[in-house]
Amino acid sequence: MKHFKLETDSDGIALITFDSPDRSMNVLSGEVIAEVQEFTKKVASDDSIKGAVITSGKQGSFCAGADLSELGGGMADLKNFSEEEAKQKLFDMAFALNATLRQLETCGKPIAAAINGIALGGGFEVTLACHYRVMADHPKVKLGLPEALVGVLPGGGGTQRLPRLVGVMNAAPIMLQGKQFDGATALQQGLVQAVVPMDQIVAKAKELVKENPLQSKQPWDQDKFRIPGGAVYTPQGMQVFGAANPMLRKETWGNYPAQRYILSCVYEGLQVPIDAGLRIESRYFTKLLMRPESRNMIRSLFLSKQALEKGGRRPAGQNREEVKRIAVIGAGFMGAGITTVSAQAGIEVVLIDVSQEGADKGKKHATDFFAKGVKRGKLTEEKARKLADLITPTTDYSLLKDVDLVVEAVFEDSELKHKITKMAEEHMPSDAIFGSNTSTIPITSLATASSRPENYIGVHFFSPVEKMMLVELIVGEKTGDRAISLCIDYVAKIKKTPIVVADTRGFYANRCVMRYIEQGMAMLSEGYLPALIENGAKAAGMPVGPLSLQDEVAIDLGYKVLQQTKRDLGSDYDPGPTEPIITGMYEAERYGRKNGKGFYVYTDSGKHLWEDLDQFAVGGVKPLEDQPSLALIKDRILYAQAIEAARTMAEGIVQDPREADVGSILGWGFAPYTGGVLSFIDTVGAANFVKRADELAAEYGAPFEVPDLLREMATKGESFYGRFGSEKAAA
Repeated sequence: MKHFKLETDSDGIALITFDSPDRSMNVLSGEVIAEVQEFTKKVASDDSIKGAVITSGKQGSFCAGADLSELGGGMADLKNFSEEEAKQKLFDMAFALNATLRQLETCGKPIAAAINGIALGGGFEVTLACHYRVMADHPKVKLGLPEALVGVLPGGGGTQRLPRLVGVMNAAPIMLQGKQFDGATALQQGLVQAVVPMDQIVAKAKELVKENPLQSKQPWDQDKFRIPGGAVYTPQGMQVFGAANPMLRKETWGNYPAQRYILSCVYEGLQVPIDAGLRIESRYFTKLLMRPESRNMIRSLFLSKQALEKGGRRPAGQNREEVKRIAVIGAGFMGAGITTVSAQAGIEVVLIDVSQEGADKGKKHATDFFAKGVKRGKLTEEKARKLADLITPTTDYSLLKDVDLVVEAVFEDSELKHKITKMAEEHMPSDAIFGSNTSTIPITSLATASSRPENYIGVHFFSPVEKMMLVELIVGEKTGDRAISLCIDYVAKIKKTPIVVADTRGFYANRCVMRYIEQGMAMLSEGYLPALIENGAKAAGMPVGPLSLQDEVAIDLGYKVLQQTKRDLGSDYDPGPTEPIITGMYEAERYGRKNGKGFYVYTDSGKHLWEDLDQFAVGGVKPLEDQPSLALIKDRILYAQAIEAARTMAEGIVQDPREADVGSILGWGFAPYTGGVLSFIDTVGAANFVKRADELAAEYGAPFEVPDLLREMATKGESFYGRFGSEKAAA
C-alpha cells in the first residue's frame, strides 16, 4: 500500500499507520479510500490479527478530511452529463467513503484510533467508525466537523454516528457550527474513551483493543440500542428539533443549505437503521453538491484560497524568500496589530513611533494579545515571553539597517507618508521592500517619494489585523516583481491570504465595500428605516449591516478619508449620499464603536441604533406602508458591490476571478454562501444580472450602471470563470 503501513505485533494487534507520501497532511482521496478497503479486508480475513489500531505517521495531522481538490475537480467533470447522470456519479462518489467506513466498523475485529494530530471532517469520521478513540493530550490535536463552513455536510457518516454516540443536542453544534475540540473537551463530551500523553496513545489504544477482544460491534449495531438523550420522536428529541430550526433560521437567514440538510440527515437518519441512515446522508450530500452555493463555497473558500496562499500569484521567475526581520512604522491600532501577527509568526519586528511612549504602547498591545493566548491555553507563558521579545519598540530609524521589509502604518495623509518613506530609506537596506498600509491613497502617487519605486508596494491589512485573514498587495506603476514575490511570502508566513491588485483609489476591497456602505447611507437618506436597512443586509448574507460596519471602521476615519479624497480629486469629487451623513456624525463627535457613539449607541449591555438617525432622511422617514421590500434591499446591497467588482475586472485592477471572490469574502464578508462577488454574478447569469442591474440603475442611478465588459459577457453568454480562464483551471 502507498498510503498505509500495516505491522502486527506479538499480541496480534495490527498497527496501521496513515502516511501519504509527498503531502504535509493526510487526506481522504479516492486512492486512500481504496486502500482503507484493502487493509480492512486484511484485518477481517487474517486470523492472526486480533484487532487493529489506526494512527498517523505525520506529526500534528491524523487526517485533515476529504480531498476537496479531488471533489472540486470531480464536480467540474460532471458538466458533460445529464442532471440524472451527474446525480448518480456524485452519489457514487459520496457513498464510497460511507460504504468503506461501514466495512471497517463491521469487520468483526475491534478497531481503535490513536489520534496524534488534527482529525477534521472525514478524518474525524474515520475515528467515529472505530470502536475506540484515544486522543493525545496536546493543544494542536483537535477533533471537529467543519464541513458546513465550506458549504458541504459531513459525508462520511458524521451525521449518523455522532448523534448516535453523544445525542442530538451535543452533536448539533459540532456539525452546524464547525466547532473543534481539544482532548479534555472531547473526553468530557464522550467523543473519545481516553486522553493520554502523545507518546502513550498507541500503547493505550492497543490496551483497549486487547482488553476487549470481543467488542467489535458499535453501540448502534447492538441489540436494544437507544440514542442518548432521546430519539427523534421522543419529547426530548422533538424539543431539540423544535428549537433548532428557528435558531438556524436566525443565524443563517436561510442562505446556507448545508446546515438545513444536516438537520434533515439527522432527523430522517435517526429514525431508521444506520445503513439506511448512511444512504440518506449520501443522498443529501449529493443534493447539496448539485447546488451552486456549495460548489461556489468549495471553490472560493477552499480551492482558490489554498491556491493563493501557496503563491498562486507569484510573478514568473521569482523564488520564495524567507522574511526574518521587518519594521513597522506607526504603533497605532493597525501598526500594533501588524506587529502582533508578525511576531506571532516568529518574525523579529522593529516597531517605530514618534515617541517611545507610543512605541511601548504598541508593544503592549502585542503582549496583551499573547497573554490572552496563555489564558486560553493556546500559548505557554515561556512562548508568550519569547514572542514578545521579538518586538523592539523604538523611535530610532537606524534600527532599520538589516530589515527585509518595512510596513508603514501611519495616518491616511499623503504628505506624512512621503516624509516617512524618505526617513526610512535613509537607513533601510537598498534591497529591502517598502510597503504602505494605506487603505485608499494610490500607491503610484505615494511611491513618488521613494528613490527606489521598484521596491515600493501597497500592503493593505484589514482591521482588526489579528482576526482579518486578507492582505491586499497593491502594485504601483513601477513596483517590481521581487517586491510582489517577497510580500506574498511574508503574508503566507503570517498565515493570511494575499491577493495582488493593480493601483487605483481604494484599490479593490475598499472600492467595493464603499459601495456597500454608500448604499446603506443612500437608503438612510431616502427614508428607509435604519433597522430594516441593517436586517436587510444581514438577510442578504452580510455579517453586519452597512451602518454597523461604518461604526466598526470608525466614522472619524471615514471623515478623514473623505477629506483626503476631496484634496486629491478636486473638481472631480462627487460627495454622493455619504458625505453629509459622515460629516454630520463627525461634527456631532459620533465616531463609532471606538467612543461608544455612532450609528449605534454602545453600552455595557449591548448596542442599539441611535434614535436620532431620522435627521438624515432628506424627505423624512417613509411611512411603514411605503418601506421597501426585503428583496429590494438585498438586491441593492449585493448588486452594488458585485457591479463595482466587475468594474475592477474591466479596468484590470483585479485580473483573476479567484482573487476577486476570495478577497470579497475574507476582506469585507461579502455573502459567503455566494462564493464571492463574481461567483454571485456567474450564478445569477450575466444576462439576468445585467437585466436586473438596468432596472436598479433606472431607479437608483450610477451605482448600478454595469461596465461594458459585463454587458458584452451577457450578450455572449459568458461567465467570469469561463472568460478569464477555464472553469476547472480557475477553481
